[in-house]
Amino acid sequence: MAATQAPARPPTAAGGGHRGGARLPLERWTRAVIRFRWLVLSVWLAVALAGGWSLTRLSSVLSNSFAVPGSDSERARTILQDHFGDRSDGSFTVVFRIPQGVDSAVVRRLQARVDRAARAVPTGSPTALRVASPTLVYGDVVSALTLAKAKPYAATLLRALGQIPGVTTYVTGGAAIEAAVDPILSGDLARSEAIAVPIAFAILVAVLGLSLAITVPFIFAAATITATLGLVFLIAHEVSTATYVTNLVQGIGLGIAVDYSLLIVYRFREELAAGDAVTDAVVRTMATAGRAVIVSGAMVAVGLSTLLLTPVPFIRSMGIGGFIIPLASIAAAATLQPALLSVYGRRGSRRLRVAAFLRERLRLPLPRGPHTHDAGLWTRIARSIMRRSGRYLALGLALLVLAAVPALGLHLTPGSTAGIPRFPQAVQGYDVLKAAVGPGAISPSQIVVDTGRRGGVASPAVQAAIGRLTAVLRRDPEVELVLYRLGGRFVDATRRYAQVIVAGRHAYGEQPSQRFVHRLRDDLIPAARFPAGTTVLAGGSPGQGVDFLGRTYSFFPYLALAVILVTFVLLMRAFRSVLIPLKAVLANILSVGAAYGVLVVVFRYGVGERLLGLYHAPQISGWIPIFLFAMLFGLSMDYEVFLISRMRERWDATHDNERAVAEGLERTGRIVTAAAVIMVAAFSGFVAGRIVDLQELGIGLAFAILIDAFLVRSLLVPSAMALLGRLNWWLPEPLARLVHVPASPLGGRPAGEG
Repeated sequence: MAATQAPARPPTAAGGGHRGGARLPLERWTRAVIRFRWLVLSVWLAVALAGGWSLTRLSSVLSNSFAVPGSDSERARTILQDHFGDRSDGSFTVVFRIPQGVDSAVVRRLQARVDRAARAVPTGSPTALRVASPTLVYGDVVSALTLAKAKPYAATLLRALGQIPGVTTYVTGGAAIEAAVDPILSGDLARSEAIAVPIAFAILVAVLGLSLAITVPFIFAAATITATLGLVFLIAHEVSTATYVTNLVQGIGLGIAVDYSLLIVYRFREELAAGDAVTDAVVRTMATAGRAVIVSGAMVAVGLSTLLLTPVPFIRSMGIGGFIIPLASIAAAATLQPALLSVYGRRGSRRLRVAAFLRERLRLPLPRGPHTHDAGLWTRIARSIMRRSGRYLALGLALLVLAAVPALGLHLTPGSTAGIPRFPQAVQGYDVLKAAVGPGAISPSQIVVDTGRRGGVASPAVQAAIGRLTAVLRRDPEVELVLYRLGGRFVDATRRYAQVIVAGRHAYGEQPSQRFVHRLRDDLIPAARFPAGTTVLAGGSPGQGVDFLGRTYSFFPYLALAVILVTFVLLMRAFRSVLIPLKAVLANILSVGAAYGVLVVVFRYGVGERLLGLYHAPQISGWIPIFLFAMLFGLSMDYEVFLISRMRERWDATHDNERAVAEGLERTGRIVTAAAVIMVAAFSGFVAGRIVDLQELGIGLAFAILIDAFLVRSLLVPSAMALLGRLNWWLPEPLARLVHVPASPLGGRPAGEG
């Protein structure tokens, strides 16, 4: 079979299929990097040290804020902050449990304790304590602090309250819970690395053998991760940035960086084995594998860059972290990687003597060389696909559609405290209060009434409307408690604004709470008949959660369309084909649907709880599907680029479609599989964590990569390409002009090529 022949050398000095030195700029760049390799390495060392220093201080500037600019909830929050000195996200709830029972004297003593302790929080102001049960008292310390600035004061407030004989004291609320989650995230990050790094090491040894070359991907990963975290640290001082970004950068960054570096190192060893001098081998490697990595990184960056356009700060901050990862990887691939390969040379690529010693002692088989692709599993798979391409295509499509069907049962939540460990005191306080008065007491709805004029709250018409509203609220099945009076914390100093506080029976992200917000805005507030000129806003955490989902998913279709179109154009330019990118986009949509389906099966239906000890989550966090879509559309293109780039090389050399597809699969199947296992290992670290959002992200990413590498790229893509034949490489003249590449007529050769 043609696949058994030695690979032909690419036709240009830069390596690859373009004519006339189309890749010469990359060759010149690589030679310049090699010339100044020690300077390049010194710069990256400085970047890594700066990024490592930033990591030690990063958590203090991160917070999970679901604010939605321009929404009703954000307008309400701004009024509460500016005129009441109250930010719901920067406030604390103090809970006292008194087993011997509550009386008025106990409440007075505890109130005095809270009044003094509130001074420990900048802009802190205590509210009146409320009796939740015969043994439980609670109240708030409100502040004008942002969530990120408030959370360090949770421990300060708890210390200021002190030990009270016979009383158990808790400080809870959003800021306190987030402060408690930070060390959990750090511990989960260490656990993630303890899983991913050994697996990555084992895969690298299996692919590269025991040699110094296996250190290159880890150096590459360390440099790109620290560079990304350093930039995130700078950005987080100006932009609200999610607490999950650190784990996201290190988990995803490890998988991407090791994969990219492995591909380049593997190709470099092939070039050395072909007899090239070290410098020439580095140049040819960068012109082929290096170019594929840069294109792949661009695909990931493009997918995640669309998140930056989302008008929701939380989603945008996740996009910032994700967007910088591939950019740092591209920069490292173009500079750090060729510098390292040049320094390592042949000596660094040789297997260590200890490897030969261990192999002899343990009687291990010899690792396969870089040109022994034609005698193993992937050769048999390639031949089988060529013979039965229609069957493989039908089977693969059926499996993808079947996996995607459960996605129809996807229910979303803006957030929940149910998916975090229960041992921190802040979470215990939440659970104690939840048992007494319901979870809505900690994250209530805050209805802001803006009369539009000074003293307007005291008008009989406004008071009558507020009375009608509070009466109907108390009859609502979702409402546990309604708080309002004409004065105190409920009316601002100008008496233009008033607030009604409504505690629900469910946590703010649950479906009954979301339905209540819609009912409140659409029915209950209009039915109260406020006088003309009065604006009533439903804010607080429940309103903010509804606005978060509403704004995010009203934008999602445009984001998805942008990702699809840009990906299609980039792939069309990279592969000089119109059908290959079309197949890639359609396969990606099915892969993402399958990932959503897996999330529903694992979390909503509880399969993961029984098999893996994961949370049972009836709702999936609202940011997960959007981030998965953007991330997977980029990541899955990695394997598409790796696979099709090799096929394109063989097509340019032979113009034999069957041979190009078979040899491309043979020569990339092993390395793509290894890269996928490393990526899955990196994402599995999220699954081993204790935060449900990251578990959902890890499951979604890991299963999607498995589906993509083992089903889509290894079976569906080759079988579809085998069926389409020369049509794979067709690019009409108008589209070719659009992306500035040579046209490829149906005959197969680019226009103008003899």
